[in-house]
Amino acid sequence: MSWTVADAVDYKGSPADKSKTGGWIPATLILGIEIIERLSTMGIAVNLVTYLGGTMHLPSSSSANIVTDFMGTSFLLCLLGGFLADSFLGRYKTIAIFALIQTLGTGMLTLATSLPQLRPPPCHRHDANCKPANGFQMGILYLALYLIALGTGGLKSGVSGFGTDQFDEKDEKEKAQMAFFFNRFFFFISMGTLTAVTVLVYIQDEVGRIWAYGVCSVAMFIAIVIFLLGTKTYRYKKSAGSPIVQIFQVIVAAIKKRKMDLPYDVGMLYENTTPEDTRIQHTEEFRTLDKAAIVAEGDFEDHSAPNPWKLSSVTRVEEVKMMARLLPIWATTIIFWTTYAQMITFSVEQASTMERTIGNFQIPAGSLTVFFVAAILITLAVYDRIIMPLWKKWKGKPGFTNLQRIAIGLVLSVIGMAAAALAEKERLAVAKSVGRHTSTLPISVFVLIPQFFLVGAGEAFIYTGQLDFFITQSPKGMKTMSTGLFLTTLSLGFFISSFLVSLMKKLTKSNATPEGWLADNINYGRLDLFYWLLAALGVINFAIYLNCATGYKPKKAKSATAMETLHHGNGAEDKC
Repeated sequence: MSWTVADAVDYKGSPADKSKTGGWIPATLILGIEIIERLSTMGIAVNLVTYLGGTMHLPSSSSANIVTDFMGTSFLLCLLGGFLADSFLGRYKTIAIFALIQTLGTGMLTLATSLPQLRPPPCHRHDANCKPANGFQMGILYLALYLIALGTGGLKSGVSGFGTDQFDEKDEKEKAQMAFFFNRFFFFISMGTLTAVTVLVYIQDEVGRIWAYGVCSVAMFIAIVIFLLGTKTYRYKKSAGSPIVQIFQVIVAAIKKRKMDLPYDVGMLYENTTPEDTRIQHTEEFRTLDKAAIVAEGDFEDHSAPNPWKLSSVTRVEEVKMMARLLPIWATTIIFWTTYAQMITFSVEQASTMERTIGNFQIPAGSLTVFFVAAILITLAVYDRIIMPLWKKWKGKPGFTNLQRIAIGLVLSVIGMAAAALAEKERLAVAKSVGRHTSTLPISVFVLIPQFFLVGAGEAFIYTGQLDFFITQSPKGMKTMSTGLFLTTLSLGFFISSFLVSLMKKLTKSNATPEGWLADNINYGRLDLFYWLLAALGVINFAIYLNCATGYKPKKAKSATAMETLHHGNGAEDKC
């Protein structure tokens, strides 16, 4: 007997047959391409600062900003990928095209790191005669990095959605399989990150970057071939259009009718003929947007459907209002990712100046982030197996709410920055006592573990909390948009890091610190004060967050499948 999925088609455009399409095997092919993406992006990012400083001879602050700008752009381009997938290409084509772009980027990076003409002559980084990379050399490197960023953005925007398209939510068996898929999805991309910061970083430092980046290029090419082999087995869902366009339609319609008065009876506002159970009730917030639903002459151009740029339904207006209510929480989570950025920039820079040997083995500086990834995995396991059962016995609730998890993540990031400041103060004291030009200071790199572990544990809470919050509190038709909104907090966090580094570089120069807090050689700077600044900003941000979270009125809805899986049925009660 053959069954079809109501809202999905096969590669020919016919209704998707459950016996021939979708399920675990196609979902696994999609998962594979995301694992390789994570392996490549994180393997490059966590150790890029040492290449920029040691090989390209760039100052510490410039190296850090290049890394954070690269990561920020990667996450920002998720919005572009999501828009193209929703409006034009569909998820399948978006994944295939952007995976090829990333392969091209990693191939170019392999070339840039292998040819002597594309890097400056070798020298000690802090020698007076040491020449940094010239404009042409940096241009090739930038082109490679931003091709990778473009590929990453497009992939991230479509992989999880296309994976869930392979399961029918109306089928209880397939719904359970989809939950299992999300659980394994998060686990395997974490394992991809773990492999990146250990094996791939070791290959970069001990064997050669050409081999490490070459492995990334070949692995992504193989993943693309495997992904394309599954074309006939995938289920494809038609897009309802880009939510970004729908939001702009409401805003434009409201602006056009800004001088019109709202009717006394909200029942006079326009509502389309959608079923009653899918409509959203009118609310009193953001009344200006309600003007988009005022019926005026000329709104119905073809006498059947209204022009969406002139008239929006109450439900569409309320969807935009729901997205607007997310913005205060969105804004107050950005600072966490600014803190996170330090873990793959200055913290790696610190590690490169410290004693990293265990017996005859020297730990690569970039591999210190293994403690960061380990903290994420350990925290998720402890939360799942210990905290959730205890919390259920004590409070009768199956775990922390999403807003509580975000709060815990913000607190841990503040403590992590305080720990980083104390560790840096100790490192600077050693540098002063033995000589600031000493390449390897007699202080163990393991004093940095607390900052990696605290911020890593914070990410485990805030990432799942943010994802749960944005998915469950957004309109049903704007889940992709809300996920993109979540990813922009990562992007802006990285960009703010770049801005703060540049600002502090200019403002903190004095007689005591001629090069400022963020000196070209961090042994001559005051990186500890920069960390204290981030901790102080984190405290201020947390106070604002608490005010926003306590005043937030949650949408009463069941948690999304993804978070049900991560927390084994954890409901989302959204009061902080």
